[in-house]
Amino acid sequence: MPISPTAEGFRAALRRPLLTFAEISWRWVVGATATLLFFFGLLEFLNTLPVTRGELLFLRSRQPFLVAQALAHILRGSVARGLISLIIAAVLMALLWIIAASAGRIATVGAMVEYFRERFAGPNAAIGSRAESESEITSNVSPGRQFLTLYRLNFLRVALAVAAIVGVIGAGVVAGFASTPQHPRPAMASLVFIPLVGVICFIGYALNWLLSLAAVFAVRDGEDVIGAIAAAAALCRERTAAVMAVGTWTGLAHLVVFVGASTIVGFPLGLAGLLPWRLVALGLIVVTLAYFAVADWLYTARLAGYVCIAEMPESLLAPPPIEAPSPQPPPLESTIDRDEPILSDIPNLAVET
Repeated sequence: MPISPTAEGFRAALRRPLLTFAEISWRWVVGATATLLFFFGLLEFLNTLPVTRGELLFLRSRQPFLVAQALAHILRGSVARGLISLIIAAVLMALLWIIAASAGRIATVGAMVEYFRERFAGPNAAIGSRAESESEITSNVSPGRQFLTLYRLNFLRVALAVAAIVGVIGAGVVAGFASTPQHPRPAMASLVFIPLVGVICFIGYALNWLLSLAAVFAVRDGEDVIGAIAAAAALCRERTAAVMAVGTWTGLAHLVVFVGASTIVGFPLGLAGLLPWRLVALGLIVVTLAYFAVADWLYTARLAGYVCIAEMPESLLAPPPIEAPSPQPPPLESTIDRDEPILSDIPNLAVET
């Protein structure tokens, strides 16, 4: 009987909690490092800014114009230094993310491939022999080759993110040509900017999704970058319905979780004037971390669904054939023909005819 890759992905995430733990581990390590680095760099940058008594007086006045003038005077000559520091920190964090994502993907995808090969090897000996042969092929792939391919794929994802940011900035520049200070037309600028940003975001998301799916084949088959991307595109072409089903259902689940978390966050924010700010901040942090944990679990389930599609035999993915109904014998005649002469009430009618 055919099985659902979406259900198999959720089942794998539930039965193998270490997969979610591994996914959360490398993601949260990178996120915590980026957060600490940002706040530490911000504090260090603020400590280097000289503040005079006049500027401090303007800041304490709480007047928007005076505060803006004080901040502009304080940051004068230091913005370029802050931007350079921010760019260097972003490059280092991107390098850390590439390394952590490559190592984490080898661990998670490798465990998922092993799980589903054991899952599909049980009821059919032919499928089991196929899984054993593919397992031998995968075991011969060097982890160093897998890491190098994943490193290149993740580098392409970072480059794609940078290209998307540059594209959004370029869309703002193009929209600026439609509305000049001499002839301001904000409606026309919005009409140009919003569609361009929508196209850039859609293309960037689609390419990023394809590169993330290609990581499965980099680990599973030991493909290089081009081969992994081609294998991912072939999977989408051959099993489009299954791939779209996994992405759609996990995406809807993520949307529901996001809406629920946003609703829960509103309670401590609504009580901000009644509760201590430390308690409000603690509630926000707890809800945010819980949302991130559930989101990582859903991502693990989605990735397991894609691995299931790649490992699933065609016989289990295709719907069962519809059997033609067996021909029924013609019904017996149960009515009486009233026009039959022998049944007439007139005497000797059958003899006359």
